Amino acid sequence: METAVLINSGGGSLGERGAVKRSDVSDALRDAGITAQPQWLQGSEIRKAANAAVAAGAQVVVAGGGDGTISSVAAALAGTEAKLGVLPLGTLNHFARDLGISTDLKRAAATIAAGKSRPVDIAEVNDRTFINNSAIGLYPLMVLDREAQQKNFGRSKPWAMTVAAARTLVRFSSRRLTLMVNDQSAQVDTPLLFVGNNAYRMQLPDAGKREALDRGELFVLVLRRKSRLGFCVASLRALFGRTREDDVVRLQNVEWLRVDTHHSTLAVSLDGETVRLKPPLDYRIHKAALNVIAP
Repeated sequence: METAVLINSGGGSLGERGAVKRSDVSDALRDAGITAQPQWLQGSEIRKAANAAVAAGAQVVVAGGGDGTISSVAAALAGTEAKLGVLPLGTLNHFARDLGISTDLKRAAATIAAGKSRPVDIAEVNDRTFINNSAIGLYPLMVLDREAQQKNFGRSKPWAMTVAAARTLVRFSSRRLTLMVNDQSAQVDTPLLFVGNNAYRMQLPDAGKREALDRGELFVLVLRRKSRLGFCVASLRALFGRTREDDVVRLQNVEWLRVDTHHSTLAVSLDGETVRLKPPLDYRIHKAALNVIAP
C-alpha cells in the first residue's frame, strides 16, 4: 500500500523542548511495519506535500502533529479515496481524542498499520477546511495573543493561553453579526460565535468532547451579550449543566450558515489557528468527506 508520512517538525511535542524525538517517530513506524520514510516539514509545506502525495496515488497519508497539521492534510484528502492516518503529536490532539486514537505514539502507529478506516465529516468556511471548530469573537483574540507570546517571549502554549485568556477578558467586548440559516436571518450582538464540526458536549467532565463526527451537522452556539462578570458566570453554569436561555442560543440542524458584518475583515479561529477573512463567511458541513484510519 502506497503510504506517505508527513510530520510537522516544529509543532507540539516535537519542539525543541518536546519529549518526543524524531527517532521515536521513526521507531514507532518501523515497529508497526510502516516502511515509508517520514518527511519532516513546516507550515505550508505540509499542505503542498499532502496534495502531491494524493496526486502521486498515495492510498494512505499519515499526518503527524497537532490539530492544525491534521487539518491541513485533511483538506488535501477530503473527497478522495486516500485514507488519513493520525500521529497525535500536538499539545491537545482533540481530533484524535474524539476518534479514539491513542496519544501513545506506538499505539497510534499500530492503529495506522491495521488500516481500518471510517468516513467522517469535515467543515469549511470560505473554502478553508476545519476538522474541529471555528470561532469569531473572544477566542480568536486569545489565539492571536497566545501566538504573539510564544513568538516574542518563548512561552509554552498552555501558559501563553492562560495569560491570553486573562488579557482578553479585560478587553471583553461583543460583535454585531448578521446570521442567516435556512433562509432566515437575525442580527445578534455576541462576544463569541462558535461553530463545531458536529456536536460538542458542554458540561463537565466531558466538556469539549464530541460523541461522533459523522452526524452531518454544524454545532452552532451564539453566546448572549453580557457583562464581563455575566459572561464568566454563564460559562460556569454551562460547565455544570445549568445553562439558562439568556446565556446561549444553540442553532439546531444546521448544514449551512452565513455570517456577515459591517467590518471589512474578521478574525476567525480554525482548529486553534487564526486567520483574517472577508465577510460574508459561509460555513458548510461536508458529510462523510474524509476517510480516517481509527479504532
